[in-house]
Amino acid sequence: MGDKTRASYGLMLSEEPGRRKLWRHSLFMTLIALLLAGVIYFCVPPRAIEYPDLYEVSIAELQNGLDKGRFTSVDLVKAYLARINEVNLEGPLLRAIIETNPLALEQAASLDAERKKTGKRSIVHGIPLILKDNIATLASEGMNTTAGSYALYKSIVPDDATVAAKLRRAGAILLGKANLSEWSAARGILASGWSGRGGQATNPYYPNGDPCDSSSGSAIASAIGLAAGALGTETHGSIICPSSYNNIVGIKPTVGLTSRAGVIPINSHQDTVGPMTRSVADGAAILNIIAGRDGKDNYTLTAPKQIPDYMRYLDANAIKGKRFGVPRIVFRNDTLLGNHPSVGVAFEEALKTIQSLGGVIVDPTDLPSAEEMIDNNNERLVGRVDIKTRINAYLAGLNYIPTGTDTLSKIIVYNDKHKELEEPEGYESQLVLLLAEATLGYNESYHQAVYNNHDIGRTRGIDYVLKTYNLDALVLPSNGNA
Repeated sequence: MGDKTRASYGLMLSEEPGRRKLWRHSLFMTLIALLLAGVIYFCVPPRAIEYPDLYEVSIAELQNGLDKGRFTSVDLVKAYLARINEVNLEGPLLRAIIETNPLALEQAASLDAERKKTGKRSIVHGIPLILKDNIATLASEGMNTTAGSYALYKSIVPDDATVAAKLRRAGAILLGKANLSEWSAARGILASGWSGRGGQATNPYYPNGDPCDSSSGSAIASAIGLAAGALGTETHGSIICPSSYNNIVGIKPTVGLTSRAGVIPINSHQDTVGPMTRSVADGAAILNIIAGRDGKDNYTLTAPKQIPDYMRYLDANAIKGKRFGVPRIVFRNDTLLGNHPSVGVAFEEALKTIQSLGGVIVDPTDLPSAEEMIDNNNERLVGRVDIKTRINAYLAGLNYIPTGTDTLSKIIVYNDKHKELEEPEGYESQLVLLLAEATLGYNESYHQAVYNNHDIGRTRGIDYVLKTYNLDALVLPSNGNA
């Protein structure tokens, strides 16, 4: 080279004797340093991850572990995904989860970085949660929203459901979609916890046992640590019953406390979204985030303008002095309701526990309308009309439906044409959808039935006994219909 210099390893190196020795010495020292660094790297053990007990750990305990660096949100996502793989379609075949979020690890890494830089957004920052598969999440994230039906597979929702968006803003990781009774148990006479997409979910505490219907996947997921908690929905017992059967806490909010916008609807008068968790504290933490008014759901206008901090009411002495009513007529008739005798035994023991904590048991406090609730055709009439009108409205609001099933009638036809997906042996019934499709919309009979429901359930029902006996709450077994 003309100037006796040459390029090597991206550097300009002089060949002058003095500088050559200096360069060789520097290169030698650099190589030694790199060698030592490699030795140190391979000798230092990887970061020890102190995984919590996923069966029992609370959201607060997870948050504490994240704050102290015992594990990261990425670690949690990996652990929960491993749990899902272990029991969902392998091992006990619980079929609690329909699908998982393909971006969950990426989102977890981003939330870990945010925690280090600016701190956490809320108590659910970086915490993996499961949503029932009737709660919309953006299709671009890679998860479907189908109510368990292939008729809505790959459909594109316009936006996250409001409750999903609130959880995202609070920093939660939406880990996956839970199985459910297809169309939230509004398709036909089918086994609890079955959907075309998810298959037959089963109780984790008893092989092939009943998980008790609509929000069954959410309940199973919370019960055995497939996530830190879950959201379910209820129209007619679908949070309370699966929570009971799967040994968790279900909070069924008053209709209007949580938004149903972006949730596949069944009955606008009864649908509600609530947390399903392993403890009351976890349920309160999630309810704090999802409760509140939403311009997309006019029922939420009845919610308080300022939502109280439900965590403040986690007081071990809260029961002391409170009055609890016990409706006996109908509700404690095990023969009528088909309850196992053990339910009654456990219920009476629960009353004793309430008394031991200072609660006042007022027994009986019977509802004047109790016997009218046994075979309430008003609820069925309202429900069928709402199923047709509300589902058709939901379908009309979707951006895209690849199957072309943009009305309830087309969904019924789709199911019949795709029996291998939607009507396998033992799961053929579409009775509820057929009865709904036959309705004539909002008419005088419908409005009278709405009034009768209000009268039976509220005016001469719950509100009556609360006021008459000066009660703070009613106590009942929780294995109701779903």
